[in-house]
Amino acid sequence: MANKRVLITGAAGFLGSHLCDRFIKEGFDVVGMDNLITGDLRNIEHLFKLKEFEFYHHDVTKFIHVPGHIDYILHFASPASPIDYLKIPIQTLKVGALGTHNCLGLAKAKGARILVASTSEVYGDPLVHPQTEEYWGNVNPVGPRGVYDEAKRFMESITMAYHTYHKVETRIVRIFNTYGPRMRLNDGRALPAFIGQALRGEDLTVFGDGSQTRSFCYVDDLIDGIYRLLLSDYSSPVNIGNPVEISLLEFAEEILKLTAAKTQIVFKPLPVDDPKQRKPDISKAKEILNWEPKVSRQEGLKLTYEYFRSLPHEELFKQPKEFNKK
Repeated sequence: MANKRVLITGAAGFLGSHLCDRFIKEGFDVVGMDNLITGDLRNIEHLFKLKEFEFYHHDVTKFIHVPGHIDYILHFASPASPIDYLKIPIQTLKVGALGTHNCLGLAKAKGARILVASTSEVYGDPLVHPQTEEYWGNVNPVGPRGVYDEAKRFMESITMAYHTYHKVETRIVRIFNTYGPRMRLNDGRALPAFIGQALRGEDLTVFGDGSQTRSFCYVDDLIDGIYRLLLSDYSSPVNIGNPVEISLLEFAEEILKLTAAKTQIVFKPLPVDDPKQRKPDISKAKEILNWEPKVSRQEGLKLTYEYFRSLPHEELFKQPKEFNKK
């Protein structure tokens, strides 16, 4: 009997590449798809020698054709860091809208189950804490972050419309802050930014007074939650993240201690619409998926720091990517 076959969009990205690894480990045939606008083939080059893996260099905002059967689709194509989506706002909106529409159309045509990668950003700068799946969010649609937040909110809407109208089997994961090996050092998020600054001997930049909170989930835990959600019977959104909350100032201090960097913390103005608090309520994940994070922040940070420390020296000084504005 043929292996189950899964299409993973955004396969060369941070999360997409880890999903490719997990599904191959579970005995699936994996079709990776990426236009490499923010992804990196180095994240998946170890898979190219495997007969279970094939790769399509393709932009999902254009019609998607994959020959043969597909059992599952995981739609993870999207810029995910502020430094990216602020530079390429229109591509960000297009992959959330047109890309999701194309993936859902493919799922309908193939009779496949599809899981889409939403985000805690659908909650915006939340007025409810911690954030439950029932909270509708506090999002500024015309602010700089709106291109990402609203792309993901539309993604959820069209996914649910395909579920109710076309009876497509759909799953929606709301991903909270995640970290681990294969993150880009210069992607603008707190963890790689802090570690990159420490490795370069620079002061660590904290925005505002550092009292804003985040909850960091190690990538292996997140991937396990996504895998369980895909194979579950639950079609409404599910938060996957680590509910252990920490202020960004405390987090910067943890990174200084971890890296033994002889630098200090400097403060800069808070970016527009930066969320003040971020903490998932994971009651649904616990109840429906029997999932909760297992990797402590201390353990996960050590593994992530070792990864960043192993990168070639020039990677530390690499400038953020420039994009074609089309």
